[in-house]
Amino acid sequence: MPHPLALPPEDRALSPYTGWTRAHWEGAADHLLAAVRRYAGPANALINLPGTRPSWSGPRSDGLEGYARTFLLAAIRVAGADGDDPTGLLERYAEGLAAGTRSPTTELRLSDGDLTSWGAITDRGQPMVEAASVAIGLRLTRRWLWDRLDPAVQERAGAWLAQALHRRPVDNNWWLFPFTVGGFLAEAGIDTDAANAAIDRGLERIDRWYLGDGWYTDGRPRAIDHYNGWALHLYPALHAHLAADPALTARYGSRLHAYLADYSRLFDGNGAPIHQGRSLSYRFAAAAPLWAGALLGTTPLDPGTTRRLASGALRYFLDRDALDEHGLLTLGWHGPYPPIVQPYSGPASPYWASGGFLGLLLPPDHPVWTAPETPSPAETTDAVTPLPAPGWLIQSTAADGLVRLHNHGSDDQPADAPVADNPLYSRLAHSTRTGPNAAAGDNHFALLLDGEPTERGPITPLGAGLLGSCGWAASSHRPRHQGVELPGVTVTSLTLAHGPDEVRVHLVRGATPGTAVREGGWAVTGARSSVTDCHARITGDDHLRTELLALHGWTTATTAPAPGGTAFGDSAAVPHLHGTLTTGLFATATRLTAAPAALAPLTALTFAATPTPTGHDLTITWPDMTTTNFTFPPTS
Repeated sequence: MPHPLALPPEDRALSPYTGWTRAHWEGAADHLLAAVRRYAGPANALINLPGTRPSWSGPRSDGLEGYARTFLLAAIRVAGADGDDPTGLLERYAEGLAAGTRSPTTELRLSDGDLTSWGAITDRGQPMVEAASVAIGLRLTRRWLWDRLDPAVQERAGAWLAQALHRRPVDNNWWLFPFTVGGFLAEAGIDTDAANAAIDRGLERIDRWYLGDGWYTDGRPRAIDHYNGWALHLYPALHAHLAADPALTARYGSRLHAYLADYSRLFDGNGAPIHQGRSLSYRFAAAAPLWAGALLGTTPLDPGTTRRLASGALRYFLDRDALDEHGLLTLGWHGPYPPIVQPYSGPASPYWASGGFLGLLLPPDHPVWTAPETPSPAETTDAVTPLPAPGWLIQSTAADGLVRLHNHGSDDQPADAPVADNPLYSRLAHSTRTGPNAAAGDNHFALLLDGEPTERGPITPLGAGLLGSCGWAASSHRPRHQGVELPGVTVTSLTLAHGPDEVRVHLVRGATPGTAVREGGWAVTGARSSVTDCHARITGDDHLRTELLALHGWTTATTAPAPGGTAFGDSAAVPHLHGTLTTGLFATATRLTAAPAALAPLTALTFAATPTPTGHDLTITWPDMTTTNFTFPPTS
């Protein structure tokens, strides 16, 4: 569906891939800010957007979230225009700041009759998150907002923000919220010792989670997702930029450079970022680290590629119902989609996407705005990219621009007591055009005990690499049933990817012979299905199609509906293979493609497994007659 924004005509000379320029970004920002204005409360302190339910923090916190996250967008817009503010954005947010910080150390409820105060910042309380957005907004607009405030308001607002320096954050990316507040307060000369200490603590904490090659885990041992880009890289990079700190720029800029080399490969030719991890309603916040690399001058990307990726992401969502009939961002992916919404998310939560507009801080004559767009990595050539640090393998195909992420390293499980699988982390694969369905068993290998599939639980990465034009990634896990690991049972899994095709191999050890086993393929929306022997095919929307073909160990194939569909559509189906444990080795070929031309048939793929004392020697001949040999499990 065309987006509802009134924007300038496309410029296909400057932007041959998206048609969008800086003027389109400015127009989109103006639209988003105008749409929320009607929902501002007294004195513009709380912006309570309509929604079906509040977050678990309650309506007042949600109103603060509405203020803070849209203030970040307003600040980027005005700072990027060198203070030009024809609609009076900063005047309204300054009024809200004065009213919101009126009672900085009191926890308040809307029922108290005070309809403006933000209340206290507490240990692990949501206002700590929003304080960071307020602090960035004030830092970006200091000349035009903060420096013109009445001293009493400055004192009050500084005291409210300073609470974040003395409170305990959640032990993940939240450490960067007092860090960010500290950056502004140190610059403003407020509680400077505590501010500088918060900066040091935040950086020390994320350094513990650095995996190398530009990748972090987000607090939990293997929680790897978009928070790498829109938090763990973004906040240190933005602080280094605003502080003009050469040491921080060198340290965190080099990490960002390495990250962007991989991250840029996770965008579809249609603009979509990979659909994986939590807080996906932030959508085009995925563009934030792209712009951050340009701000720091620490990006491996050409200026035209940076803009092509960022504009592609923004346009992807605005063209696909991200805005409701009131012009507001919804909790979902395309339109609203409750299954991907976390309980901490309120109606204004999607406005974390404001960080995606960071490029407006770059002047209009910067090469990211003046250079012609150049193609994204997914549009240039077929590629497989192993990422050993997160335990991932990226597979992309130029004919359709589709990107697939094979997951052998991210599970979002805590270190102490495993929790139920989250399908946005635990699946064997994610992509830019499919989403998981919690009940359908898509992209999941499971033992079936009393008809119930086992969970994957914590994942142990076993490596990722290249074998010629074939990429591989492997992992092991101890399957769980009803929250309990099966004693003595392990599953070692391998993905091999070449062109548009994958081979998945699983070795089950320690389970009872005769146990039922099932593997799911990709969940495709708008699906039409067919099954022949051990080969299931599904054709979906927008030429998307998938296949699941038995290679070893399976006896039957089926397709099944995905109840409620996925984030990509209301109706979806998943192919499955079924078998029972004998030797413990299972192998599957699968394909997900939207290529316009016919491909060599998946059935042309051949597979052989020769037992060895420690596992199997595998030989795969792909449909294009390329051969791959692999020792499984991998030895290093």
